[in-house]
Amino acid sequence: MTTTIADADAGTDARRRPGTLRRERIGHLVQHHGALMVLAVTVLLGAVAFDSFTTPQNAANIVVSSSFLAIVAIGMTFVIISGGIDLSVGSSFVLAGVLAAYGSRYGLLVALLLPLTVCGAIGLLQGLIVARTGMAPFIVTLAGLLGMRGLMLAVSGEGANTYLVQNGAFSALGQTSLLGLTVPVWITLGLVLLGGVLLQRTAFGQNVYAIGGSEEAAVLMGVPVTRVKVIVYLMSGLLAGLAGALNAARLSSGVTILGAGMELDVIAAVVIGGTLLTGGAGGLTGTMAGVLLLGVIQSLINQIGVLTSSFQQVVSGAFLALVVVTQRILHRAQRLS
Repeated sequence: MTTTIADADAGTDARRRPGTLRRERIGHLVQHHGALMVLAVTVLLGAVAFDSFTTPQNAANIVVSSSFLAIVAIGMTFVIISGGIDLSVGSSFVLAGVLAAYGSRYGLLVALLLPLTVCGAIGLLQGLIVARTGMAPFIVTLAGLLGMRGLMLAVSGEGANTYLVQNGAFSALGQTSLLGLTVPVWITLGLVLLGGVLLQRTAFGQNVYAIGGSEEAAVLMGVPVTRVKVIVYLMSGLLAGLAGALNAARLSSGVTILGAGMELDVIAAVVIGGTLLTGGAGGLTGTMAGVLLLGVIQSLINQIGVLTSSFQQVVSGAFLALVVVTQRILHRAQRLS
């Protein structure tokens, strides 16, 4: 019986295939669920080190404080999966808070609609510029960051005026608790479920993945690239505006010093959650794990006491660098296999 070269190669592939598949499964698990595993380990270490860390009150504080970042991160997840970036969300957040507090004197609806309209319109404009001109999202949204920060300063008298919320119903929206969690937390949970269905179970979500994977291929497949890009930036602006308005309701004022650097925290949470900065891969489950991980780290820093809260930025940056390097290594390994 003669053994051909093809038979030998097939035998070699058969022997190598189990190991290759195992590495691929491990790489997939780490990339898509690594943040959840790190979150579980971090919570376990915190529970062992600090008795007060596992109290229901501390858990509620982490969830409540993380809810606003989570709302913004939902929109950012769509943007990054599509291959873009939105640096304007921090400015949208603080502008929305100031506009919501200012509009609260005219009632609940104005307090909500004013920031949503302004931030949504700016997100729509950014999406149109990115999609129709082909300009880099980094440049377009950086201009949006500066422009909205300037608009906030103009509305608040160069930051000197802090508008107080003057509508009880609007304040209640941010402060009322249901089953131990505030209304913004329940809104966040609803948005996560809705966003998950939109991303995973609809043609729009598949188009977002397709554009992030290869925009040229998406065009050839007939994907409405321009429309999808415009929608994801519109979503990002609306969600950042909503988070800012809800935060103003919680604080009963439009604080002008918030939001600085928030876009970096949001991007860190999304990327730590397994979404590739190059686009085409990711999901909201990982993003929420990334958001909670940052919240848990902040809580642990507070528990330690001797470290300042700014140390969280150091830890977040270290996590982000580690995740990006790991993603690069895994992506390269998958290509070689």
